[in-house]
Amino acid sequence: MKIIKSFLLLAIIASLAFVSAHKYYVSITKIEYISEKQSVQIITRVFIDDFEKLLKERYNNSIVLNTNTKEDQIDNYIASYLLSRIIISINGKESEIKFIGKEYDGDVVQCYLEVENIDKISSFKIENKVLFDMFSDQKNIVRLKINDRTKSFILIPENNKGMLNF
Repeated sequence: MKIIKSFLLLAIIASLAFVSAHKYYVSITKIEYISEKQSVQIITRVFIDDFEKLLKERYNNSIVLNTNTKEDQIDNYIASYLLSRIIISINGKESEIKFIGKEYDGDVVQCYLEVENIDKISSFKIENKVLFDMFSDQKNIVRLKINDRTKSFILIPENNKGMLNF
């Protein structure tokens, strides 16, 4: 009887191990103001498989990230998408964001963006809707380091903006 109970318990545990775990959809955006360069530097990290799925659906079904093919075309798609989904306002004025480039780091694509010619920052607002149009449970973590202050936000589709005043 003890053997049957042990076997049954082992079977239940084994079957639970094969149930697929819930997948989390998250991006991390690090933003830092470099006063000496009068520049706001932005790094957005997104899982390659999530981003690839979005780019295929939105732009071109043949896109495959991290293969060193069609990189110029992929950069254009990434830039177009990110610049439509990340909006930054500095000192109450919407800023022009430039796409600098990207690189792959394991299962993540790091995208580099920049806002130039920023003399000083008295207020900073970010709207980050990256992948909200693809995954309803997407979360975008934003980490700011501006004027020696740090602040983090977790942005979700229902609350996709963060604001910091100095």
